[in-house]
Amino acid sequence: MNPAWQPLAVLLAVAAAIGLRFSKRYGGYQFTAWIIAVVTAAMIYPASFLHVGDFDMKNKWVLLIAIQMVMFGMGTQMSLRDFAGVMKSPRGVFVGILCHFTVMPLVGLALTKVFHFEPEIAAGIILVGSCSSGLASNVMAYIARSNLALSVTVTAVTTLLAPLLTPLWMKLLAGTLVEISFIKMMSEIIKIVLVPVCAALLHDYLKQASPRGRRRVQAINAIAVGWLLCLAGGGWGWLQMHCEEGMRTAIALGGFLLSASVIGTAYHALAKRWTGLDGRMPALSMAGILYVTAVTVASGRDHLLQVGALLFLAAALHNTAGYGFGYWLSRASGLDKNSARSIAFEVGLQNGGMASGLASAMGKLGTVGLAAAIFIPWMNVSGSLLANYWRKRPSPAAPR
Repeated sequence: MNPAWQPLAVLLAVAAAIGLRFSKRYGGYQFTAWIIAVVTAAMIYPASFLHVGDFDMKNKWVLLIAIQMVMFGMGTQMSLRDFAGVMKSPRGVFVGILCHFTVMPLVGLALTKVFHFEPEIAAGIILVGSCSSGLASNVMAYIARSNLALSVTVTAVTTLLAPLLTPLWMKLLAGTLVEISFIKMMSEIIKIVLVPVCAALLHDYLKQASPRGRRRVQAINAIAVGWLLCLAGGGWGWLQMHCEEGMRTAIALGGFLLSASVIGTAYHALAKRWTGLDGRMPALSMAGILYVTAVTVASGRDHLLQVGALLFLAAALHNTAGYGFGYWLSRASGLDKNSARSIAFEVGLQNGGMASGLASAMGKLGTVGLAAAIFIPWMNVSGSLLANYWRKRPSPAAPR
């Protein structure tokens, strides 16, 4: 029989998460409270989050769909106009990208040397540092009243660069810790990140597309449906027999990218029918993050009991270093305070969902994925605190 404190702890954590919804002062921490509640429940009752009857909660396809849902929800909050910011503020975007893809991977590597984590957990810290910016950075930039346009642009561009730069850093920095295949990881990032984000951006394009543009999308959809039906009808089996692995990987990625067109068009039709659907997508993304976090924590419970405190300290130091280096390197590069604040969020707040998805694809969710499970709740807390601190101390050029 379980001690009485176990169900009570879960009940109190859930009650706190629900209660924050009605708090004007602390309502912004509700998502963090839900993550803490999920982590608490998964630590106490891990078996409940690994199997439901005969269903395996760690099934790689279920986790892939959950992460894609998170990324799609993130994508619906982006716009093709975001990429125009590259032309409006090229120096700020360049500084943001350079800081993001150098500071966090290298700081992550340094922390693994300091704390001497076992190889797979150390690789997870480097993985978090090598991922793109998360959408949380845009939220924090909005709260802080810093340069929101720059924040959104850097998030968009780092997301598109992730398929190249994330596996590159992992190969260079974590290749001796775990087996890293550059091509395989790049393929996984395309499936996890680019496919859902491209589907969401297609939805944005269709909002203002010309009749000619819509016809082109319809033609692509026709090709996509035909190709996918061909693969499902035995074409994939034929390819497995007659094509090398590299060619099969390329063809599979092509199929995923084609499916993005179908998904984006279908979602656009739903969004036209049910207004307000875009506004509900962030909640769906949060649900996906909660699911992945629960499964990750349940899978790695034994490891967390051993290194949880040190891993939390490493995550806090990693995150804080990102804020510090991002801000001061931006100022040293000549950016104004508002832009430097946005870059600080872009560097310090990583895409934890992407890191979890890649850890799952590697089959190491319970070890490589642990850093992301710790980083996600902490970055929401630290980001909110810093954003509110800066909000109360606006720069003279801050938008009103």
